[in-house]
Amino acid sequence: MSDASQPIIIAVLLQDLEFGGTQQYAIRLLRHLDRVKFSPELWVLRGGNDMTSLAAEAGINVVRFSSARSVTPLALARLAWRLFRSRPQILYTLTVVPNIWGRILGALAHVPIIISGYRSLLPRQHERLLWRLSDRIICNAEALKEIMARRFAVAPDRIAVIPNAVDADWFRPEPAAKDSQPTVAFVGRLVAEKDPMNLLEAFRLVATRLPQARFEIVGNGPFKPEMEARIRACSLESRITLMPATADIRSALRKAWVFALASASEASPNVIIEAMAMGLPVVATRVGGIPELVVDGTTGLLVEPRNPTSLAEAIISLLTDETRRRSMGEKGRARVLARHSIQTMVNQTERVLLEAFHQQSL
Repeated sequence: MSDASQPIIIAVLLQDLEFGGTQQYAIRLLRHLDRVKFSPELWVLRGGNDMTSLAAEAGINVVRFSSARSVTPLALARLAWRLFRSRPQILYTLTVVPNIWGRILGALAHVPIIISGYRSLLPRQHERLLWRLSDRIICNAEALKEIMARRFAVAPDRIAVIPNAVDADWFRPEPAAKDSQPTVAFVGRLVAEKDPMNLLEAFRLVATRLPQARFEIVGNGPFKPEMEARIRACSLESRITLMPATADIRSALRKAWVFALASASEASPNVIIEAMAMGLPVVATRVGGIPELVVDGTTGLLVEPRNPTSLAEAIISLLTDETRRRSMGEKGRARVLARHSIQTMVNQTERVLLEAFHQQSL
């Protein structure tokens, strides 16, 4: 351990810097960590540069172990070498592969403190075996803490719940930018967990009832070709726009009247609080930590997963009721300001890191 007057050296380990909520979380955290208390680095196991420029703008030192498309044995060997050679005082692992190999190699390298981030529903990261290698585990939803304690027998006193955060000055309502036509936005990865085909079916159902409605889907993923084919088959090319993922999603949210999410499984999606910060009511599925973010009937509407008809009905009810839509949007932003500020998230995270550091020093 270094002298107590020196900042604590912390390495945050990610799999990649592709677009994603966890990557955004890591960059926001490292950007705002108190540099008097902490000296942070961002370690990345493989290629994927979508958010590299954001890390550079934040003044974050990025250490990349490989530029390959997948995590290779060479990348893990380089990680092990760095851990043994420089041995950060705190290693904070995020996402599945870092949570597995970061903990194993960190323990072998005798890294003093290992913190793990648990931000997805039932990740395949051998939690029942590996949680004991974590001095602390940080979740972003009470639902995840409950799963870890009940399903994986993790000691509850090792788990801290710190909700996601958003820059409410960056994500703010811009009423003048609203589309003149009823517009619904979705932003996220086009993967099975997000259930994009049922989202698309809900949009088709809305389109049959509201011919003027428009839909924007922003994201990348394996379902994109299938979605493009389905849009063509339904002759909805003029109504549904598929756009590539981007680091700045505000343009899609600015135009939207409603934000929609059809996830079959979720943890605590950051995009929901980004949409709420921009004054959008949210229609989403009642899964994972979403009910902790969206107050049903107050800041949005919750429906059961895999039910495009219910999703469509909820969307239509908001697109056709301006007063309710505006009220939900205002209450959603107020909830974000009260519960999801970046400073609150950073303060809570620093508290967990310092408690683990001081406890290890005893």
